[in-house]
Amino acid sequence: MFRKSVIIATALIFMVSAGSVYAASARDYISIVGSSTVYPFATVVAEQFGKTSNFKTPKIESTGSGGGLKLFCAGVGVEHPDITNASRAIKKSEYDKCQKNGVKEIVEVKIGYDGIVVANSKKSAPMKLTRKDLFLALAKDVPNPKGGETLVPNPYKTWKDVNPSLPNVKIEVLGPPPTSGTRDAFVELAMEGGAKKFDFIKAMKKADKKKYKAVCHTIREDGAYVEAGENDNLIVQKLDANPNALGIFGFSFLDQNTDIIQGSYVDGVQPTFDAIADGKYPVSRPLFFYVKKAHVGVIPGIQEYLNEFTSEKAWGPDGYLAEKGMIPMPDKERAQFQSDVKALKPLTMK
Repeated sequence: MFRKSVIIATALIFMVSAGSVYAASARDYISIVGSSTVYPFATVVAEQFGKTSNFKTPKIESTGSGGGLKLFCAGVGVEHPDITNASRAIKKSEYDKCQKNGVKEIVEVKIGYDGIVVANSKKSAPMKLTRKDLFLALAKDVPNPKGGETLVPNPYKTWKDVNPSLPNVKIEVLGPPPTSGTRDAFVELAMEGGAKKFDFIKAMKKADKKKYKAVCHTIREDGAYVEAGENDNLIVQKLDANPNALGIFGFSFLDQNTDIIQGSYVDGVQPTFDAIADGKYPVSRPLFFYVKKAHVGVIPGIQEYLNEFTSEKAWGPDGYLAEKGMIPMPDKERAQFQSDVKALKPLTMK
């Protein structure tokens, strides 16, 4: 009886939040938005779920992590997505926006790990880069090449300008837009990691955190970095067409296209499944999705979809997601998130 009243109450919230009357069954499929990196993994689970259950296959849209969280946090109701994929953890500001808009209980599901790859066409030699090289090639402002502790607008035109050991090829990098979790993680892990090689920039972190973040995370806008949207498959096609260009995306896109592209070494380590799994590859991050608890039991199949995603046959070491390039979590971590998912344990952020 209690469960029934909760569902009725939630259905009423759906109606009110939509601004007009909706039946609780106005949408009979799960709506998922978010990260382009998590998209292929979620798609595989959704297809499997559609084939093996009595529910419709969920509809998934690749909007980027930031774009997905914006849609997800806009409110409760059938016109809002049920789940958003994210290649980074939800930010406090996004969590607060959710709370403000009535999305009170959010279940966080960490699904595994991923490496951020800097790749190029197999028609060219593999690049051997450092995080310092990536910072100098892509930051808007860089340390003055003439010396001293000052920053100047990025003067570097070729990779050889950045590092004499690199090829004399124009810097051209195709990468994700600001709404992308891959972009957020890349600037934090790769560019900030490179910026910290300069002592005076590293010292900024204590003296002026805002300035430090601006220096480390701001990408140049003079054409060397090309925002290629949220379609990582398109970047792969463009790399094949332009052997001089580099592209930034999640490991799974490299893993699925090893016939035409290759991953660059970063700080001496190639992006391989094992190197990411054991933490040797320096540009790796966790992957998540977030669930609107108020929608569970109202939109058909959400709990069952969660059960499929968090099953060993899906996200385990020998599961079908590992075959697609996702790096599984350790046993203990998987067990913890499985438990949290079954309990629909809400995320708390202070």
